[in-house]
Amino acid sequence: MPSESCLSIRCAVVLFFLQIATLTMLLPTCPPECICLSQTQVLCNSGGLREIPKKLLPPTVEHLSLTRNHFPIIKSDSFAGLRYLRKLSLDGNNISIIKPFAFRGLPRLKELSIQQTPLATVAQFAFAGLQNITSIYLSHNKIRKVEGYAFAGTSNLKLLVLSNNPIHKIESHAFSGLTNVERLSLPSGIRQLEPDAFNGLESVGYIKLAFMDLPGLSAGIFRGLTNIGVLSIQESDLGIIEGSAFDEMTFVKSLNILNNKIDAIDYLNITQEQRIGHLKMQGNHILEIPKAETLIVEVEKLTVISNHFPCNCHIHSLLEGPLANGSILDFISKNFCISPLEVNGLPMTNVDVESIGRCEEEVTRENLEASKDSNPSSNSRHVFVNSACLIVLTLFVR
Repeated sequence: MPSESCLSIRCAVVLFFLQIATLTMLLPTCPPECICLSQTQVLCNSGGLREIPKKLLPPTVEHLSLTRNHFPIIKSDSFAGLRYLRKLSLDGNNISIIKPFAFRGLPRLKELSIQQTPLATVAQFAFAGLQNITSIYLSHNKIRKVEGYAFAGTSNLKLLVLSNNPIHKIESHAFSGLTNVERLSLPSGIRQLEPDAFNGLESVGYIKLAFMDLPGLSAGIFRGLTNIGVLSIQESDLGIIEGSAFDEMTFVKSLNILNNKIDAIDYLNITQEQRIGHLKMQGNHILEIPKAETLIVEVEKLTVISNHFPCNCHIHSLLEGPLANGSILDFISKNFCISPLEVNGLPMTNVDVESIGRCEEEVTRENLEASKDSNPSSNSRHVFVNSACLIVLTLFVR
């Protein structure tokens, strides 16, 4: 017969193992490829994962790192159920496709990072429905195209980083749904901006478009862009600027056009109703002078300095137009000549403007206007003579 002391020891051992088993059952699961530092922080880095272990993750996880695994496709609702997730990193994976609504069901997600991947397209609705996210980092990927409505419903995003991608095309409504962005960081090398490319951006602190290679700024590119702190278009080949490129863009504190090559400005139509605070044109090389009658520039403040314009017969139209801002002397002292060759790079003050003859079409137009002003009845006399000739010709034919 075992003694009472032995029985009590055996009971204690059995009770101990029962407690361990109970605790093990109560502890949250953890994928074998991961390290669960706590119920809220999980690291699955370089684990060789080929699919997201959603069912094995603690449902209370807040910070999840899934870097350097093998996820070629992020499927729709890949993280649904992880309702406490606040920070997610998918850097260094071989992600090539993100399906629509891939991150749906993450109401607390604040920061998402997908960098150093072969992702080539930000597809339609890929980042849709992230209502409370504040930062998305998509730099250092292979992104060539941002499709329309890729961020639909992602209304509280503050920072979107797309730098260091070979983006060639931004489609219409690509950023629709981003209603309160503080900074939109785009890469260099953009070659096509479709009409309405920025439509739906209701409030943006700062947008920088640099090192683009465009055939032109065409109609409707900036349509719908409103409540902007700074829109800076710089260090780019802008081709031919159509004035309607800026139509229906409203409430911009500062529009900067800096250090660009501009083949020509067909016309410029910036009206008072658009509420543009400061238009700054600085350091641009403009190969063809716009005609004064094709320019409407109604802004609160206009700065036109350090630009290079042709110093040819069209210079009179330039100096009499709105870009001179009412002060010819100030304008020529702060801008330069790009042509003819003998004055290339020289300040406009080095050129005797009065000695440059007006272009033939300008002289012809001025003579016609002067003729109309000096003889207001000439038009009626021409009508009378033409009518009389028509009557005589009709009688002769009969």
